[in-house]
Order: sequence, then C-alpha cells, then structure tokens
Amino acid sequence: MDSAKTQLDTRKVDAAFTHVPIEIMVSVGRARPLVRDLLQLEEGSVLLLDKRVEDAVELYVGDRLIGLGVLEIAETGEQQGQLCVRLVDVNDLGPSGS
Repeated sequence: MDSAKTQLDTRKVDAAFTHVPIEIMVSVGRARPLVRDLLQLEEGSVLLLDKRVEDAVELYVGDRLIGLGVLEIAETGEQQGQLCVRLVDVNDLGPSGS
C-alpha cells in the first residue's frame, strides 16, 4: 500500500471520530467524612469539600485529567443562568500527549 493512500485512509478514520460525543467529568472537590458522620447525613446537611469556591475545577475524560477551569454562570443566550466551566489550562490532547 502506498504511503499517500495510507495517509488519506488515516485522515478519513480521524475525521469519523471527530463526531463521536464524549463525556467530560468536572470535579469540584472531594469530601472525606468519617463513616459515623456519613451515616448521620440527612436532607439539609452540609458536606465540606477540600476546595474553595474560587479554586480551579478539574476536567477529566475517563480517569485522564485533560484540563483545569473555573466555574461560571452563562450570562447571555439560550444557556443564560446555566452553570459552565471556563478553561484556564488544557493538557495536550494530541497523539503525542498520551
């Protein structure tokens, strides 16, 4: 098989995957309560996290950290009032960034 055909086939496969949706998990923090405290949780209880409101949140695809962001509320358009994340750091996601 000639290399030009191989490159063309690779680009077609790559292009096909650009339309596949993925799920990004946004981690705002972790809580580490004692089991006795966990068993006492009820509606209205407050669970303290290990981060502050102004701290960056972590974005994951699966178990891979892909970036950091800050929480915001959309102020315009159809999504007005919706919670969103403004990216402040994005890890290299290319083939060599594995």
